[in-house]
Amino acid sequence: MKKKMMILILSACLSVMTFVGCALSSSSNSTASNTTTNSAQKDTPPGGGIGSNGPTITGTAAYSVSGETASKSGETYTATSANQSGVMANKSGNLTLSNATINKTGGDTTSEDESNFYGLNAGLVAKAGSKVIISGSKINTSAEGSNGIFATGDGSVINVSDTTINTTKNSSRGLDATMNGTVNATNVTINTAGTHCASIATDRGNGTINVKGGSMATTGKDSPGIYSTGKITVADATIKATGSEAAVVEGKNSITLNNVNISGEKTNGVMLYQSFSGDAETGTASFTMTGGSLSSKAGALFFITNTDAVANIKNVAVTNTTDTLISAGATERWGTSGKNGGKFNFTADTETLSGKVICDKISSVSMTLKNNTTFTGSINTDNKLAKVTINLDATSKWVVNSDSYVQALADSDSSLANIQSNGHTIYYDATNSANSWIGGKTITLSDGGNLTPLK
Repeated sequence: MKKKMMILILSACLSVMTFVGCALSSSSNSTASNTTTNSAQKDTPPGGGIGSNGPTITGTAAYSVSGETASKSGETYTATSANQSGVMANKSGNLTLSNATINKTGGDTTSEDESNFYGLNAGLVAKAGSKVIISGSKINTSAEGSNGIFATGDGSVINVSDTTINTTKNSSRGLDATMNGTVNATNVTINTAGTHCASIATDRGNGTINVKGGSMATTGKDSPGIYSTGKITVADATIKATGSEAAVVEGKNSITLNNVNISGEKTNGVMLYQSFSGDAETGTASFTMTGGSLSSKAGALFFITNTDAVANIKNVAVTNTTDTLISAGATERWGTSGKNGGKFNFTADTETLSGKVICDKISSVSMTLKNNTTFTGSINTDNKLAKVTINLDATSKWVVNSDSYVQALADSDSSLANIQSNGHTIYYDATNSANSWIGGKTITLSDGGNLTPLK
């Protein structure tokens, strides 16, 4: 996770191209099989951290349970030393905390990797199959590498409710889960201020986080609202990132949002990529959102690089103050040159979308618009060779605002009345069998434009 953040640290992703990758289809991308490491891949991604082979630092805690069961109420725990957590549950311990105050006021981690992957120096950490229930509490950390709540290892679970988490230093996320650990959060308030400090994150070895309700905000560079190298599901929450993307998925992992209002103000809106840092398995990155709102103030609303990716949005209020809806393409920071493009499958259901769709020659984008979706924009205006396909059902509309180039066009409305050309030309590949229904002809569109084969 730290790694990702690092990449984000790259001047907030150096604008779209600095970080992540994109994908078009769920099929394996050529980058998926590439594990070659180059200098760019050594940079840390938006999540943060570089990798380690296992914990080598045991760490201590102001209060801990190990292989036992305990219940505490109204207690205050303060950790001030390096590699000391506020509270730790270890070796299948069971701990219940209510109305607790956990303070990590000093003592920076001596290993950012071990803090990122194993919860060293955290506010509250559960590991080695331990289970923690915490409610009505406050967790404050102000040391480097001090995540708020951290679950790591098979069978490790933290259930947190009605709790406030504040972190102020770098590599200090709000909720974090690694190595198959799980965090379940209800009505939690999270504020992070450092670099590489997503409010909700998973890192190496996967991890699962389920969030219901609550409010999350990040202000640091390379600190997206959500960073996933595992499985993250959020419902009925508000998430705001003012120094980074709204959400990032690396590799074969996912983010699922239901009735969430989420926004990002730097780099891009949603980034889908693969760093090959070892934190995320190779595969299809997945972003699914139903209801709520998605807002981006920089870059592309969806940026994809060096991976296969899929995104499905339905009934989402979308706001992108830049002019780019989708950008899929290679960057210098991940993968092997010539093989690090993105493959992106995008489905919009009952949506109003606008902006450019940009795809380089080693990438591909497949857009499906359905159930009264309206897309106002252009497709690959500057790249005639890109593999971009668009599929409209009869209820959806494409309002063209510039000459566009598509590899394939499918439209359930055989009259093409749902393509409003505004005098612009749509060029298509007549040699592509998917366009056989057009018969290589030039068709006049509404508002004076044409659908014509690319010569």
